[in-house]
Amino acid sequence: MKKLLVLLFALCALSVNQFSHANPLAYDEAANSAADIQTALAKAKAENKNVLLIFGANWCKDCLELDRSLKGQSAALIAKKFVVVKINVGQFDTNLSIANEYGNPIKKGIPAAVLLTPKNTVLYATHGGELADARTMGDQGIYDFFNQIEQKKNH
Repeated sequence: MKKLLVLLFALCALSVNQFSHANPLAYDEAANSAADIQTALAKAKAENKNVLLIFGANWCKDCLELDRSLKGQSAALIAKKFVVVKINVGQFDTNLSIANEYGNPIKKGIPAAVLLTPKNTVLYATHGGELADARTMGDQGIYDFFNQIEQKKNH
């Protein structure tokens, strides 16, 4: 009986461990976002891309939909043009200094986005909740949104 309980405990622990790795949080709550931005800027310069900062939180359904879309159908298209950095804002109490550095794009809600050149110059920032309906935009709508703001700012 004791061996059976140990075996059951081990299987449960293994299952929980596999689940936690299979379903990571969309917005890493332990990330060093400032360091991630610096890494992305260097990568963007080397790859001749722009940096796309996405501000969001794991409790926000539109943020999770935006994350799903960035990893979904339009992932290759997004990756071709941008180096993406996701920044957790928690309950609007995390990484606020970073948001403020880029004009406080989260003021009207999340998800929010900032498009940067590799030299850390803001090309575009959401300020009016432009992505607040990410759940209804769909993969193509989300890609079109980011593609349009990049094209406008690069011409």
